[in-house]
Amino acid sequence: MQRSERPTIKDVAKAAGVSPTTVSHALNGKGVVRRETVERIERIAAEIGYRPSPVARGLQNSRLGLLALVIRPLHSLDTFLPTGVDYFLRMAGAASLAAMEHGYSMMLVDDPTRPGAPFSALAADAYIVSEPFENDPVLTLLAEKRIPFVAVGADPARPGEFVELATRDREETVLMLEHLRDAGAKRIALVSGTDRNAWNLQSELAYREWCEANGQDPIMESFPEVDGEGIGPEAVLRLFVHPRAPRPDAVFCLTGRHAAGLMRAAIEAGIRVPEALLVAAGSGATQNRLSRPSVTTLDLNPEGAAQRAVEVAVQLAEGRKVTGSMTVPPATLTVRESTTRQLPAG
Repeated sequence: MQRSERPTIKDVAKAAGVSPTTVSHALNGKGVVRRETVERIERIAAEIGYRPSPVARGLQNSRLGLLALVIRPLHSLDTFLPTGVDYFLRMAGAASLAAMEHGYSMMLVDDPTRPGAPFSALAADAYIVSEPFENDPVLTLLAEKRIPFVAVGADPARPGEFVELATRDREETVLMLEHLRDAGAKRIALVSGTDRNAWNLQSELAYREWCEANGQDPIMESFPEVDGEGIGPEAVLRLFVHPRAPRPDAVFCLTGRHAAGLMRAAIEAGIRVPEALLVAAGSGATQNRLSRPSVTTLDLNPEGAAQRAVEVAVQLAEGRKVTGSMTVPPATLTVRESTTRQLPAG
């Protein structure tokens, strides 16, 4: 009859006529056990289907061969699968495959600081924390426990305090603003999120600096990331119906879902895109590719960022000096219909 429970070290010890300690020493290469006894124990363990716990073995060897990925923006959303957003899936998939290339497994972790978090949430050899918040408690916990980690993007309150891959938030903001200007925009508004992370804060700073350098008063609005496309009516109300500043002729939304919602609401209000209004996003969603007009976006290359983060995490896990680039790869501008306007000749 098939056993209903996994064989234990005690089962092996009983079958071999030795103590559990002898079995442990034989299978883990510790202590002094005669070669004949080791071979007999290994044979019996194989016959009854005993496999040493990888967690226990990893704790003994001080390394599990396991990395963990914590994608912090997911913490402020109401789902781990926001409709249309593939950025997180692309990052997690690329990180998992890159870890396998280095002989590691990858574990996706929600938030190891939350009450009731399982023991496994802090069992990895090294961590990747993507887009941490200001004074992020995850970074604080890992640092206090002396668990190696690399942040993708700085903690805005503690830049440079931890090992981090620098993101290109300001560079990407300028890239999109200059594209909108070259496409004919005179008054560009920025719609950012409310998460206190480097992406929002650095993009807002770059936008203000760009406006000052280009003689434009800033036109800024912020909405929670969790609201997604639902921001559309309120954004149109603030920017076009009851504006606090001159109405913009272009809007740069940092998130693709915000851009999709704003454009739909603008069109429903009779604002023609791209003829009267240019719309662009700092990170794309499926909605941006499939809508009509389709929306110009930045591809932030999460695969490249994930692969580099894994390389750094492996170096940290193995106690090696971190070498190589400490900046994420550049983003790519994908121009679509929402910013393609026929400019007058001359």
